[in-house]
Amino acid sequence: MTTLRRFVADDLFRFNNINLDPLTETYGLSFYLQYLAQWPDYFVVAESPGKSLMGYIMGKAEGLNKLWHGHVTALTVSPEFRRLGLADGLMKILEEVSEKIYNTYFVDLFVRSSNSVAIDMYTKFGYTVYRRVLSYYTGDDPEDAFDMRKALPRDVKKESIIPLKHPVRPEDLEW
Repeated sequence: MTTLRRFVADDLFRFNNINLDPLTETYGLSFYLQYLAQWPDYFVVAESPGKSLMGYIMGKAEGLNKLWHGHVTALTVSPEFRRLGLADGLMKILEEVSEKIYNTYFVDLFVRSSNSVAIDMYTKFGYTVYRRVLSYYTGDDPEDAFDMRKALPRDVKKESIIPLKHPVRPEDLEW
């Protein structure tokens, strides 16, 4: 049986099987430790019965007023554990933390515009494309991102998910 539990610092030495996947954004140790220290409720790992790490989610709460929201910084599942519903379970935890602990209006995330598998998955979870962010992913071949959002109960009128009609640049992002 899979265990979903809070990420702990020792997990940083055990998650290479997840982070070596080319679809996973990898950060420096200080980045992970900052999230672990500031938003421990938002940092959850899936662990197999054999104690292998299967995937994780990390996020944060940010914004002001009606832009107060939960943000998915990273969601990833190791290739050998995909299609088991782990991403769905991890996203539900992040959404519950956003709603019940932080009382946010919505949850957002950024996804590569070419990653149709992830876009389809997030759509099934109730997320919609709010806006396109031009050249969000930098590097040799810059790529646009979709800012996808899901309204939470505090956003009664669902104002947070009304799509923008025009794309924005990374420097135009509020948070």
